[in-house]
Amino acid sequence: TEGFLTAQERDMVPVLCVFDNEEIGSETKQGAASVFLPETLAAISEALGLSAADHRALLADSMMLSCDNGHARHPNHPELADTNEAPVLNGGVVVKHSPRYATDGVSAAVFTAVSYTHLTLPTSDQMGGATLGNIADTKLPIPTVDIGMAQLAMHSCFETMGSRDVETFVRAVRACYESSLRFTPEGVALR
Repeated sequence: TEGFLTAQERDMVPVLCVFDNEEIGSETKQGAASVFLPETLAAISEALGLSAADHRALLADSMMLSCDNGHARHPNHPELADTNEAPVLNGGVVVKHSPRYATDGVSAAVFTAVSYTHLTLPTSDQMGGATLGNIADTKLPIPTVDIGMAQLAMHSCFETMGSRDVETFVRAVRACYESSLRFTPEGVALR
Protein backbone atom coordinates (compact mmCIF):
# COMPACT_ATOMS: atom_id res chain seq x y z
CA THR A 1 0.00 0.00 0.00
CA GLU A 2 2.85 2.40 0.80
CA GLY A 3 4.41 1.83 -2.63
CA PHE A 4 1.04 2.59 -4.25
CA LEU A 5 0.41 5.73 -2.16
CA THR A 6 3.89 7.23 -2.60
CA ALA A 7 4.27 6.63 -6.35
CA GLN A 8 4.52 9.70 -8.59
CA GLU A 9 1.38 10.31 -10.64
CA ARG A 10 1.58 9.22 -14.27
CA ASP A 11 -0.73 9.33 -17.28
CA MET A 12 -2.45 6.13 -16.23
CA VAL A 13 -4.98 4.88 -13.73
CA PRO A 14 -3.20 3.14 -10.86
CA VAL A 15 -5.30 0.54 -9.09
CA LEU A 16 -4.82 -1.13 -5.73
CA CYS A 17 -7.20 -4.00 -5.06
CA VAL A 18 -7.26 -5.65 -1.65
CA PHE A 19 -9.40 -8.78 -1.69
CA ASP A 20 -11.38 -10.08 1.22
CA ASN A 21 -11.63 -13.76 2.16
CA GLU A 22 -8.14 -14.74 1.01
CA GLU A 23 -7.76 -18.07 -0.84
CA ILE A 24 -10.43 -20.16 0.88
CA GLY A 25 -13.12 -17.53 0.28
CA SER A 26 -11.97 -16.36 -3.13
CA GLU A 27 -15.25 -17.34 -4.76
CA THR A 28 -17.28 -14.98 -2.58
CA LYS A 29 -18.72 -11.82 -4.15
CA GLN A 30 -15.72 -9.83 -2.90
CA GLY A 31 -13.03 -12.49 -3.40
CA ALA A 32 -10.29 -12.78 -6.00
CA ALA A 33 -12.31 -15.19 -8.18
CA SER A 34 -15.28 -12.81 -8.28
CA VAL A 35 -16.03 -10.29 -11.01
CA PHE A 36 -15.32 -7.42 -8.59
CA LEU A 37 -11.97 -6.36 -10.10
CA PRO A 38 -12.86 -6.80 -13.80
CA GLU A 39 -16.19 -5.01 -13.32
CA THR A 40 -14.53 -2.16 -11.40
CA LEU A 41 -11.93 -1.71 -14.14
CA ALA A 42 -14.67 -1.73 -16.80
CA ALA A 43 -16.61 0.90 -14.81
CA ILE A 44 -13.50 3.11 -14.60
CA SER A 45 -13.01 2.86 -18.37
CA GLU A 46 -16.66 3.66 -18.97
CA ALA A 47 -16.49 6.69 -16.63
CA LEU A 48 -13.50 7.91 -18.64
CA GLY A 49 -15.55 7.65 -21.83
CA LEU A 50 -13.50 4.78 -23.26
CA SER A 51 -14.91 2.25 -25.68
CA ALA A 52 -14.81 -1.51 -25.10
CA ALA A 53 -11.89 -1.66 -27.56
CA ASP A 54 -10.05 1.07 -25.63
CA HIS A 55 -10.66 -0.85 -22.40
CA ARG A 56 -9.21 -4.03 -23.89
CA ALA A 57 -6.19 -2.06 -25.14
CA LEU A 58 -5.59 -0.71 -21.63
CA LEU A 59 -5.77 -4.22 -20.20
CA ALA A 60 -3.28 -5.40 -22.83
CA ASP A 61 -0.78 -2.82 -21.55
CA SER A 62 -1.37 -3.57 -17.88
CA MET A 63 0.34 -5.76 -15.35
CA MET A 64 -0.80 -7.10 -12.02
CA LEU A 65 1.37 -7.46 -8.93
CA SER A 66 0.14 -10.18 -6.61
CA CYS A 67 1.72 -9.32 -3.26
CA ASP A 68 1.93 -11.98 -0.58
CA ASN A 69 4.88 -13.11 1.47
CA GLY A 70 7.00 -16.15 0.68
CA HIS A 71 8.62 -18.86 2.74
CA ALA A 72 12.24 -18.15 3.67
CA ARG A 73 14.86 -20.82 4.24
CA HIS A 74 14.18 -21.87 7.79
CA PRO A 75 17.30 -22.40 9.93
CA ASN A 76 15.64 -25.33 11.75
CA HIS A 77 14.66 -27.06 8.50
CA PRO A 78 17.22 -26.21 5.78
CA GLU A 79 16.45 -29.53 4.06
CA LEU A 80 13.06 -28.11 2.99
CA ALA A 81 14.67 -25.43 0.82
CA ASP A 82 16.89 -25.43 -2.21
CA THR A 83 20.51 -25.18 -1.04
CA ASN A 84 21.49 -22.59 -3.67
CA GLU A 85 18.41 -20.48 -4.35
CA ALA A 86 16.15 -20.21 -1.31
CA PRO A 87 14.75 -16.87 -0.14
CA VAL A 88 16.42 -15.50 2.98
CA LEU A 89 15.48 -12.70 5.36
CA ASN A 90 16.76 -9.33 4.11
CA GLY A 91 17.59 -10.93 0.75
CA GLY A 92 15.32 -8.74 -1.37
CA VAL A 93 12.01 -9.21 -3.12
CA VAL A 94 10.94 -12.79 -3.72
CA VAL A 95 9.49 -13.54 -7.15
CA LYS A 96 7.53 -16.74 -6.72
CA HIS A 97 7.44 -19.44 -9.40
CA SER A 98 5.48 -22.69 -9.26
CA PRO A 99 2.31 -24.12 -10.79
CA ARG A 100 0.40 -22.45 -7.94
CA TYR A 101 1.59 -18.94 -8.83
CA ALA A 102 0.74 -16.66 -11.75
CA THR A 103 4.36 -15.66 -12.49
CA ASP A 104 5.68 -16.56 -15.91
CA GLY A 105 8.89 -15.66 -17.72
CA VAL A 106 7.47 -12.44 -19.19
CA SER A 107 6.00 -11.10 -15.95
CA ALA A 108 9.17 -11.95 -13.97
CA ALA A 109 11.38 -10.25 -16.57
CA VAL A 110 9.19 -7.14 -16.73
CA PHE A 111 9.05 -6.86 -12.94
CA THR A 112 12.83 -7.20 -12.71
CA ALA A 113 13.41 -4.56 -15.38
CA VAL A 114 10.91 -2.11 -13.90
CA SER A 115 11.83 -2.48 -10.24
CA TYR A 116 15.60 -2.94 -10.63
CA THR A 117 15.32 -5.54 -7.93
CA HIS A 118 17.32 -8.67 -7.27
CA LEU A 119 15.22 -11.77 -7.79
CA THR A 120 15.13 -14.51 -5.22
CA LEU A 121 13.37 -17.54 -6.61
CA PRO A 122 11.92 -20.15 -4.27
CA THR A 123 12.79 -23.51 -5.81
CA SER A 124 12.10 -25.95 -3.02
CA ASP A 125 10.37 -29.24 -3.75
CA GLN A 126 7.98 -28.31 -0.94
CA MET A 127 4.80 -26.82 -2.38
CA GLY A 128 3.89 -23.45 -0.88
CA GLY A 129 0.42 -22.03 -0.61
CA ALA A 130 -1.39 -20.44 -3.51
CA THR A 131 -1.83 -16.70 -3.87
CA LEU A 132 -4.66 -14.52 -5.08
CA GLY A 133 -2.72 -13.60 -8.22
CA ASN A 134 -3.29 -16.91 -9.94
CA ILE A 135 -6.97 -16.70 -8.98
CA ALA A 136 -7.56 -13.08 -10.00
CA ASP A 137 -5.72 -13.35 -13.31
CA THR A 138 -8.21 -15.99 -14.47
CA LYS A 139 -10.68 -13.08 -14.77
CA LEU A 140 -8.27 -10.60 -16.36
CA PRO A 141 -6.06 -11.29 -19.39
CA ILE A 142 -3.01 -9.45 -18.06
CA PRO A 143 0.48 -10.59 -17.08
CA THR A 144 0.72 -11.21 -13.34
CA VAL A 145 3.77 -11.62 -11.14
CA ASP A 146 3.60 -13.08 -7.63
CA ILE A 147 6.00 -11.22 -5.37
CA GLY A 148 6.61 -10.95 -1.66
CA MET A 149 9.02 -10.71 1.20
CA ALA A 150 10.71 -13.75 2.69
CA GLN A 151 9.43 -14.72 6.09
CA LEU A 152 9.63 -17.51 8.63
CA ALA A 153 6.63 -19.24 10.21
CA MET A 154 3.99 -18.08 7.75
CA HIS A 155 0.45 -18.24 9.17
CA SER A 156 1.87 -18.48 12.67
CA CYS A 157 1.27 -16.04 15.51
CA PHE A 158 5.02 -15.28 15.40
CA GLU A 159 5.80 -14.55 11.75
CA THR A 160 9.31 -13.15 11.28
CA MET A 161 10.75 -11.17 8.39
CA GLY A 162 13.75 -8.98 7.64
CA SER A 163 13.35 -5.28 8.43
CA ARG A 164 15.36 -4.21 5.33
CA ASP A 165 13.04 -6.19 3.06
CA VAL A 166 10.15 -3.82 3.79
CA GLU A 167 11.94 -0.79 2.32
CA THR A 168 13.17 -2.82 -0.67
CA PHE A 169 9.67 -4.10 -1.32
CA VAL A 170 8.08 -0.64 -1.08
CA ARG A 171 10.66 0.74 -3.54
CA ALA A 172 9.98 -2.11 -5.99
CA VAL A 173 6.21 -1.67 -5.85
CA ARG A 174 6.54 2.12 -6.20
CA ALA A 175 8.75 1.66 -9.27
CA CYS A 176 6.11 -0.55 -10.85
CA TYR A 177 3.38 2.03 -10.28
CA GLU A 178 5.61 4.73 -11.76
CA SER A 179 6.34 2.77 -14.95
CA SER A 180 4.34 2.59 -18.14
CA LEU A 181 4.34 -0.62 -20.12
CA ARG A 182 3.58 -1.22 -23.75
CA PHE A 183 3.35 -4.83 -24.88
CA THR A 184 4.10 -5.09 -28.61
CA PRO A 185 4.74 -7.98 -30.99
CA GLU A 186 8.44 -7.10 -30.71
CA GLY A 187 8.45 -7.24 -26.91
CA VAL A 188 7.80 -5.01 -23.94
CA ALA A 189 8.55 -1.31 -24.06
CA LEU A 190 9.04 0.52 -20.76
CA ARG A 191 8.31 4.22 -20.52
